[in-house]
Amino acid sequence: MAPLWQGAGVTIEPFRLDVPESELDDLRRRLDVVRWPAELPGAEWSRGVPLAYLQDLVTYWRDGYDWRAAEARLNEWPQYTTVIDGAQVHFAHVPSSDPSAVPLVLTHGWPGSVVEFTEVAKLLTDFHLVIPTIPGFTLSGPVQESGWEFKRVARAWTSLVTRLGYERYGVQGGDWGAAISREVGRIDPERVIGVHLNLIPGAGATSEPTSEELAPLDPAERERTWASWRRQQSFASEQQGYADLQSTRPQTLAYALTDSPVGQLAWIAEKFATWSDPASPIDRDALLTNVMLYWLTRTAGSAGAIYYERAHASYWGQPAEPSRTPTALLDLAHENFIPLRHKVARTDNVVRWTSHPHGGHFAALEQPAVLAADIRAFFRA
Repeated sequence: MAPLWQGAGVTIEPFRLDVPESELDDLRRRLDVVRWPAELPGAEWSRGVPLAYLQDLVTYWRDGYDWRAAEARLNEWPQYTTVIDGAQVHFAHVPSSDPSAVPLVLTHGWPGSVVEFTEVAKLLTDFHLVIPTIPGFTLSGPVQESGWEFKRVARAWTSLVTRLGYERYGVQGGDWGAAISREVGRIDPERVIGVHLNLIPGAGATSEPTSEELAPLDPAERERTWASWRRQQSFASEQQGYADLQSTRPQTLAYALTDSPVGQLAWIAEKFATWSDPASPIDRDALLTNVMLYWLTRTAGSAGAIYYERAHASYWGQPAEPSRTPTALLDLAHENFIPLRHKVARTDNVVRWTSHPHGGHFAALEQPAVLAADIRAFFRA
């Protein structure tokens, strides 16, 4: 098949998912012979994924889930690959029927993938959508060299947009997609018309509020600051372990997750369950399709390594560099962290702040209609 675009020694090649049946046979065999661990009575979610929950999910994965149907749905998007800065980057490019539509780059996070955007993309047909996979993750992995932290990814995205011929564009993301999207807006302000986020990195309380910090705040922001600190403390004591492990020994973890589909499923399913709003649970087919992309590409280690690369980057521990690009935040009530307006004002040019009572960390999966409406309202303004 001929390249979509070619010039200056680089090409954009068409891509289509077509997983060999032998890979699916291997997965079924592994699911048939899974060895289950013991579980303490009454542990439920306090120590990780409950045994009964995972056993039920594995049974559905083996006997009910249809990968070929999921594969066909993903293939409804026009997809491509191109090499940027030495990494093969996969992306979907879904143009609008309106030639004057705003190009919009949607970036996933961890432990997500482009699967996060399958529903919200249907609601954003008035944008030219570019939906890339982060280098090292699923269909853009594994990478062949170190150093793929979020700032390098942001630089790659500016190159991708240039290759697609867009002069002005917007960006959107949550989790790592938020860090990447914010950085794109910071380094390419002449072309980025707006940054839409459903999480602003570092916007929550990271230390106990002091009287000096609280004094100039109004009563509502003071109470929100204490609530942000309490949520941060809870996350650090109960949830932080995955990030510490991936920031230090992602390769060791990779052996377990690449060899055991149930291990890979548990590692991701826990986050989908505990980071989402209980009132808007994530569809299990979407969860399993996301897991399948990690499993089939053997990228658990290279995707998790984005934490290692950040923790070992020269800028780690330094304050965020300010961004003056117009920014919007969709603040969902069950996000892992509570953002604070007085902190955000120091580093970001937030021109729209929308708080919503539902939804958690995975906005595009939990609240696609809310997210799409907020994106549209921001970019139309």
